[in-house]
Formats: sequence, structure tokens, C-alpha cells
Amino acid sequence: GMRMDFRKSRYKPFDELYLYCYYVAGTVGLMSVPVMGIAPDSQATTESVYNAALALGIANQLTNILRDVGEDAQRGRVYLPQDELAQAGLSDDDIFAGEVTNKWRNFMKNQIKRARMFFDMAENGVTELSEASRWPVWASLLLYRQILDEIEA
Repeated sequence: GMRMDFRKSRYKPFDELYLYCYYVAGTVGLMSVPVMGIAPDSQATTESVYNAALALGIANQLTNILRDVGEDAQRGRVYLPQDELAQAGLSDDDIFAGEVTNKWRNFMKNQIKRARMFFDMAENGVTELSEASRWPVWASLLLYRQILDEIEA
């Protein structure tokens, strides 16, 4: 995923951005499940626990992207779906200008809503992890949700 940064600085539809998020953060969630362990009394399917872990990685990375728009713009990078920017009446030039307009606010509302959807999907899997592993995963989920709240504010 990090190698994508060497050859790509724009993502046209969300599907492309999702793939980037999958590579840089979703895989971390997937790799963490065997380390964290699934609770012995869990009634959830293994697949659902892995899906929730993947969703947490995606949600965290989307939050990072939304938090770092200005910093990324300074590096000439825009990790936002280009087609959705265009639909909102925005362009890379608007991102580089760094102005918070009503168009930008409306665009961000949709991006935040999407990230929250992934956090909601992730929540279902946390309680299925081994008891000793739940706290750090809950902490990640809750802290990143708070970052998202700050972005929204």
C-alpha cells in the first residue's frame, strides 16, 4: 500500500481509495485478529470477526485521510475520491487553496458519514475478540471516532 504512494497521488472513484485503505490499514486489522484472538465463547463466524477488523482498519485510515487533507495537499497529494469532489463542485485547486466553504462542508459530511459507517461495522467484531484484547481495540475505535468528531466540529 505504501508503494502506491510512489506512483499514485489521486484516486478517482471511492473503490480505488478503498483499495489503498485496504492495503495500508485494512491488512493491519486482518493480521491483528490471530494475534488478538477470538473469544472461545464467541458465537460469531470467523469471517464476521475478520470483516469487522477490516472495517476498523478502513475506518481508521479514512479518518487519517480526512484529518490530514491540508498536510497531504502541501505534498501535492489528494486522498479524496476525485469523482465525489467533482460532484460536490470542488477540484484539487480548492483543496490546495484550503478554504472551508459550504461546498467543502457538504462534501466532508458525506466523507465523515462513510467513515462512521465503517466504524459501525467494526463495532460488531470487538466484543467477539478475546477478553484481554478488547480494550486496545475499543480504544482505537473510540479514539479515532473522536478524531472524526473533531474533524466534523
